[in-house]
Amino acid sequence: MDRFYGFDLGDAESAVARLNKDAADAPQMLEIKDRQSFVTSYALTADGQILLGEEACYAPEVSRRALRFKSRFLKDPAIQADVRAFAAGVLGELYAQADLIKGEDCCFYVGCPAGWDKNTRERYRAIFERAGYPPTRIVSESRAAMVSACQSRHLQVGYDILSKPVLVVDIGSSTTDFAYIVGGKEKEFETSGEVALGGGLMDEYLLEMAVRNSKQPDVIRGIFEKSEAWKNYCEFKARRLKERYYQDEAFWQDNPCEETVLIRYNGVHRLVLKMDASVAKKLCEDKLPSLGDSFKRVFMDSLKRVQESIEKLEPEFIFLTGGVSKMPPVHEWVQEVFQDAVLISSQEPEFSVAKGLSYSGRIDEEMRAFRQELENLKDSQIVEKIVEENIRDLYMDVINALVDPILEEVAEPIFERWREGEIPRLQDTDEALMKEIPAFLRSERAAELMKKPIAAWMKPVARELETYTMPICTGHHIPYKALSLSGYLSVEDMQIQLDSKGLFAVGEITWLIDSIISVLVGLLCGGSGLALISSGPQGMLAGIAASLLVLALGKNKMESALLKLKLPRPMRRLVPKGAFRGRMKALSADIKKEFYESLKTNQYDEMTEQMVEEISGQIEMCLTKMAEVVEIPLG
Repeated sequence: MDRFYGFDLGDAESAVARLNKDAADAPQMLEIKDRQSFVTSYALTADGQILLGEEACYAPEVSRRALRFKSRFLKDPAIQADVRAFAAGVLGELYAQADLIKGEDCCFYVGCPAGWDKNTRERYRAIFERAGYPPTRIVSESRAAMVSACQSRHLQVGYDILSKPVLVVDIGSSTTDFAYIVGGKEKEFETSGEVALGGGLMDEYLLEMAVRNSKQPDVIRGIFEKSEAWKNYCEFKARRLKERYYQDEAFWQDNPCEETVLIRYNGVHRLVLKMDASVAKKLCEDKLPSLGDSFKRVFMDSLKRVQESIEKLEPEFIFLTGGVSKMPPVHEWVQEVFQDAVLISSQEPEFSVAKGLSYSGRIDEEMRAFRQELENLKDSQIVEKIVEENIRDLYMDVINALVDPILEEVAEPIFERWREGEIPRLQDTDEALMKEIPAFLRSERAAELMKKPIAAWMKPVARELETYTMPICTGHHIPYKALSLSGYLSVEDMQIQLDSKGLFAVGEITWLIDSIISVLVGLLCGGSGLALISSGPQGMLAGIAASLLVLALGKNKMESALLKLKLPRPMRRLVPKGAFRGRMKALSADIKKEFYESLKTNQYDEMTEQMVEEISGQIEMCLTKMAEVVEIPLG
């Protein structure tokens, strides 16, 4: 794709942004009917001409006029025709002004409320397809606002913002849209989606106050009932006056902010629209007829419901977007509820969504190439080669961490059970060990013991792998930390810092565990009673004066007989615990040595092959998960 268009089709006003594929600058806002932010309104004249924007609001003698139709899209199927007509009109303007060239390699990203489900988004996308648009994708407006903030040089929030809990508050003309994003994933919560609260309610009330204070309130209300065009025009003028006031509130403290509208309908009627500090307070705190409460109270209540829904992990950043977000009181209300959050708003919040949508197009294009290169890396056997070159160190690190706990927490309790008579014969300890060693090695306790050596082993592996992942990231304008395994590994808990705790799951390194089980069972079983407690004069033979048996039977026959004997409990207790523990220390070194020697056998090659496959698969899965974090702006 050569160019990416972002179309923010709002309920009251719309905007279109364009971004070239290789452009270093921010997206360019395109003008429709000489305005970058134009009224979402269209009208059809008797000869079939489409009028857009302000002109459509008050043009006389039209066959069809529509505005504020997007807010009714979910409720009224007939609104699809209005969306299509308006979208077609915008497309015609773009072609007429040469902002869009037929046949060029481009695509459109169109915004929608975060609460719309997949089916609704597809139905919405199909409307633009039927209107003749180039390939179109529907993206959450809240997500687009976040992308815009992340890409903005002015805000400079950086890549790290993508891993933080973020709340996006998009205050439109008819609705306020909340989206809660953690680790790049939108989370469902009670107030997610749209709340019927928008700046248009203030516009209506500002106009009503002007009518109420006019010299002919009943006459003007009568005109509005008979002429939708004049009502729309006056409401539009009220909106523009409100915006002008909040653009420089300090200036208007000492200067009159007002406009006189001449309504030419059965004569000329004057309507004075006025904004000052007193009116601004009324817009926020008076009970609005169409709302049943004040704007402030409904907005604050919505914020508090959001807070209750996400109380476990409050947002660190809050993105404010939409024209109403320019109002200073809005910032104060948000900060009052989320006191510790950092509030972020662009200098032109009314364009945040359109710009974010166009950025999304370019990001999507980059991601396609990025994903392909990542797949090429995974298919190249490079990960497997790195793992294989380092696997012997992993074997030794893990066995060193496990042997002593196994002897202390498995073998010693079994020995104690034999001393107490719970296990009848020494040879029966084999069965107990063969059962309990595998159980221990597959337990949470063993997983905890393996986390630290595996994490330490992963560090050099990760650093070596980064020599391959860093060029992929830098080649696609992605921070190299995005695919840095070492940046996500915690030596303390071996946890990948994504929404996938235990992604590199030590409990699933089955071939390493199975090989350890094989070696330990081989060393400790098959006569394990003697292996555990017999080591010459310090072992059991000295403890129970077995020299008589040695004289009578010979050493080998004595040992065989001893394994089968059901010795009296007092005699068993003659075997001291201290002697057993001393034997464990010697046996620990033997096991580690024997394990190391086993790595030189043919079994080692098979085990290594399986281990490399398993660990490489987990590392590649980890890379895939981290790549998904990079892609979060596209939702």
